[in-house]
Amino acid sequence: MYDYIIVGGGSAGCTLAGRLSEDPNVSVALIEAGGADRSILIHCPAGLAVMAKFELNGWGYNTVPQPGLNGRKGYQPRGKVLGGSSSINAMVYARGHASDYDDWAARGNPGWSYADVLPYFKRAEHNERGADDFHGEGGPLNVMDLRSPNPFLSSFVEAGVQAGERHNTDFNGADQEGIGAYQVTHKNGERFSAAKAYLTPHLGRANLKLITRALTTRVVTENRDGQVHAVGVEYRADAGHGAVQTLRLKPGGEVLLSAGAFGSPQLLMLSGIGPAEHLREHGIGVVRDLPGVGENLHDHPDMVMVVNAPKLTDLFGLSWQGTVNTVRAILEWHRSRSGMLTTNFAEAGGFIKSAPEEAIPDLQLHFVVGKLVDHGRKTVFGHGYSCHVCLLRPKSRGTLRLASPDPQRAPLIDPAFFQDPDDMARMVRGFKRMRALLQQPALTRHGGVESQASASAQTAAQIEQFIRNHADTIYHPVGTCRMGPDGDALAVVDAQLRVRGVQALRVIDASVMPQVVGGNTNAPVIMMAEKAVDILLR
Repeated sequence: MYDYIIVGGGSAGCTLAGRLSEDPNVSVALIEAGGADRSILIHCPAGLAVMAKFELNGWGYNTVPQPGLNGRKGYQPRGKVLGGSSSINAMVYARGHASDYDDWAARGNPGWSYADVLPYFKRAEHNERGADDFHGEGGPLNVMDLRSPNPFLSSFVEAGVQAGERHNTDFNGADQEGIGAYQVTHKNGERFSAAKAYLTPHLGRANLKLITRALTTRVVTENRDGQVHAVGVEYRADAGHGAVQTLRLKPGGEVLLSAGAFGSPQLLMLSGIGPAEHLREHGIGVVRDLPGVGENLHDHPDMVMVVNAPKLTDLFGLSWQGTVNTVRAILEWHRSRSGMLTTNFAEAGGFIKSAPEEAIPDLQLHFVVGKLVDHGRKTVFGHGYSCHVCLLRPKSRGTLRLASPDPQRAPLIDPAFFQDPDDMARMVRGFKRMRALLQQPALTRHGGVESQASASAQTAAQIEQFIRNHADTIYHPVGTCRMGPDGDALAVVDAQLRVRGVQALRVIDASVMPQVVGGNTNAPVIMMAEKAVDILLR
């Protein structure tokens, strides 16, 4: 029996397990569906390209057909390994805009303003630049500038300045807007996932039990005096194929769901907690009718432009010279943990406005030092570079639903991309802004030529069709167990992250975000788990 049972060994789950088990009198069990994070592809930063290419260490989810994508299914990679998506992502450390958190608080979630959450960002962080008003030093999560940045980044930053943007050296400081290099979650030339930061150094603790390759199938509940209480979880070992086993809570203990924007609502519904009619359709007994479970799904829609630049053989690419570069890079990384393989590929980017009248940036750029097509799953020959543009605060809202009462069946994921016409209007403007930046002299002097796939899209209507034919996620799904006040009929958890109407059960991951932040979601999820620890211990 345990004081805390944590479901999901991703960014939130590792943070919770590491922090809660600091007290030797508190017993913690962490259950992860994937295996241990031993692969060299995880620890070598550039290994993410191989993992993306062959869809390794992930759930391999896809969306349902998206009308906004001309009927295509979108790809939704989520980490299925210790460390979760922090073990397979591009390692960008970005928190979002301060106003994002002020908006959460204004929606009726006290304690979640930027002033409230900044101390937790700082507590989590060890920034190699040192501490200041916005950054921490001495925290578990190592944050640093790229160890061996590609020299071509300076051309991208120069092009951004030529396009009218300012050079920003700290997207997590006083002002988010501008173009520059990203800081990353690396350490000594290796990926520094949430598992490496919070969990694996402490696996020797007697009060911390880790169970990997175990698929949680439901939260066990009991009715006591007219109230529903979580009392434990059931899981199947051996990646879901073994016998059903049960972990139980001590009196006063809690179950903490950190299975992500897809896994947490799925598990709630499998446990009879969710929209009653939908549960009955699948023959699941209703424990607690919560209509908001699985609602409010949204994500950052993203578009990539590729530029062919055959002369830039120092960029990643499939060619004879590229092969030679890679062999040299493997030897250098093996010898000194430096060189090309310390890249996160999305080495630079920025936060810009789709129109001058926008109060804050509504678009994010990720500049990639190689040609990226279909999430890196399509083989592309030659050298060049790519640039993403994504919409930071989409208005479209979709759903997460069960496909089956079988826990091993993937859920039905519908982010409803571009359902709201404002999202497409902003993306068209964003595409034009990105193209204008990539056509500045600092980049064109290198002889790059926009790929024909996008170059043929010139009018607004053509650009819109290009976006619908090629856009997809940039891996930031949120909102399916959203946090909200008592008056919010679709709120699943309160500001203390407690599931409404169920005692001893909380959700702590990206699913509780009422609105996606204007930036990458890994750092915010770690912050939320840091804050949740204080909530629990209070």
